[in-house]
Amino acid sequence: MPPEKTPGRSFVTRRAIADVVRAATLGSYGVTGFAGGPFERLLGRTGLVQPGLSIRLDGGIDIALDLDVALGVPVAEVARQVDSAVRYAVDRALGREVRNLVIHVGGLRLQPAGPPPSIVAHDAASVGPRDLADSGTDVA
Repeated sequence: MPPEKTPGRSFVTRRAIADVVRAATLGSYGVTGFAGGPFERLLGRTGLVQPGLSIRLDGGIDIALDLDVALGVPVAEVARQVDSAVRYAVDRALGREVRNLVIHVGGLRLQPAGPPPSIVAHDAASVGPRDLADSGTDVA
C-alpha cells in the first residue's frame, strides 16, 4: 500500500538544475567542455556564473548550452546525444520536461592523450602493466 501523499510544494534552485544539466552534458560522448570567454571562465571559478550554460525558468525550462566538441567526432551526433541526455536527466530529476534546448558548438578541441601503458617508465621494484602478461599467467 503506497504511503499517504501530503500536499505541498517543492522548490528547485537554478543552480540545482544547472548541476543536473552540467553532469548530463559532460557525460555525453564527444563533449570536451563548456565554451565561454575568459571573463566568463573567471566568474565561473568564483561561482557567480556557469560558463557556457544559461537557464531560464519562465513557465517552463529553457536551456542554452555553449559547448566545445572533440576534434574528429561528428558534431551533429554529439548535439543529438547531448539533447537526449539533458532532456532525460531533467525529466528524471525534476519530473518536468525541457521546453526549449539550444546547443551552440563554440569550437573543436584536440584532446591530449597520455602515453600508452607500454611506454610508461617502469620501476624495477614495482609491478608494471606488462609483467603479468609476460610471465605467461592466464588471466580471465
